[in-house]
Amino acid sequence: MSTQAASSDVNAAASGTFQLGGDLPVNRLGFGAMRITGPGVWGPPANHDEAIAVLRRSVELGVNFIDTADSYGPEISEDLIAEALYPYPADLVIATKGGFTRQGPNKWTAVGRAEYLRQQVEMSLRRLRLERIDLYQLHRIDPKTPVEESLGELRALQQEGKIRHIGLSEVSVAELEHSRTLADIVSVQNRYNLADRASEDVLDYATRENIGFIPWFPIATGTLARPGGILDEASKRHGGKPSQLALAWLLRRSPVMLPIPGTSSVAHLEENVAAAGVTLTDDEYEDLAKAAG
Repeated sequence: MSTQAASSDVNAAASGTFQLGGDLPVNRLGFGAMRITGPGVWGPPANHDEAIAVLRRSVELGVNFIDTADSYGPEISEDLIAEALYPYPADLVIATKGGFTRQGPNKWTAVGRAEYLRQQVEMSLRRLRLERIDLYQLHRIDPKTPVEESLGELRALQQEGKIRHIGLSEVSVAELEHSRTLADIVSVQNRYNLADRASEDVLDYATRENIGFIPWFPIATGTLARPGGILDEASKRHGGKPSQLALAWLLRRSPVMLPIPGTSSVAHLEENVAAAGVTLTDDEYEDLAKAAG
């Protein structure tokens, strides 16, 4: 299907499905709930009602994988998700993260101590109105805390039934491999997009091991979308936007890829979800890969 046919009524299910941990099916094109907070991921959104509308519209469009974190706001993103969507659809998977403290707009400090992570899990459960978090991700490995302590506590919480699956964020292959000796890791969330593929080795590892790969900042295109550029020309052929083709490229790149484009606008959300209906030709996919390589 071309983008011309991929209007806002395209369902996120068109992106295909992935089984997180082998038992938790999600549509591969999800929603990242960082941008429904204020500037610098700090404070409330400029337009509360629009943020609520974005969350509700995402579910209407077939998005059943929403990624958030306790540090988004902080707390505000989780609160908005519960306000907009509780009681939740039976198939909705809400993934959250812990392991960052906030000191102000755009300020983040990793804290991975066991007692802190336990507190954050309990608070996320309360804010999200959940009895169990389907996917809980360690937002960063804390350089001051042994990862054995951080993951050991998440494992304990898993055994207590408060976490279903454990994921990691911003890790190397070596860190991922070591972490897998400590806990069953079902996902990894690293920065990755068409223009920035520094985590290619982590993606390849995740693909081999059938670990979900959640690329954050997924629709960055760098100079590829400049007028007359390869992405600009391809998007014109499809009658769509460069961002849609960037998402389509990610979805084709690996079957474990779970892009989570975020936005505070319903119109932009619909545009992103429409990317699920975009099919790149073999030549387009290869040309984009080479141009950004």
